[in-house]
Amino acid sequence: MSSVAPTLQAEGIKTFQSIISLENLEARMAADNEMCVYESNSKVVGFIELKAGRHIAMLFVAPSCQKKGIGKSLILRVLAHARSDTITVSASLTSVQAYLNYGFECVGNISESAGLIYQPMQIKLNKLNRMK
Repeated sequence: MSSVAPTLQAEGIKTFQSIISLENLEARMAADNEMCVYESNSKVVGFIELKAGRHIAMLFVAPSCQKKGIGKSLILRVLAHARSDTITVSASLTSVQAYLNYGFECVGNISESAGLIYQPMQIKLNKLNRMK
């Protein structure tokens, strides 16, 4: 919430809170999603969710742990489960630069859905060599 909420209006905050709720997380865990966490000193400091083997639904790294390779590590981990040649993400505006650093490209205009503002992005799996 501390990373995303300040960039959103009330509707977006409500939508985001619903998405990250324990109930919705459990439902997505039972669905066709791959989820991974990154632990450091027995604390979860990163989380990623790959939906249907083709879309990164969430990627979060604790602010104190950013720029240490955790996001890259999580992306590489879930992409081992990719079932598409192209992986997409609806990146929050604050995360666009990180995704660009991971080799993703912007593929459309900034959009809004249910109060969430995002930049559509994608990566072709053959571009993963740039990340290694």
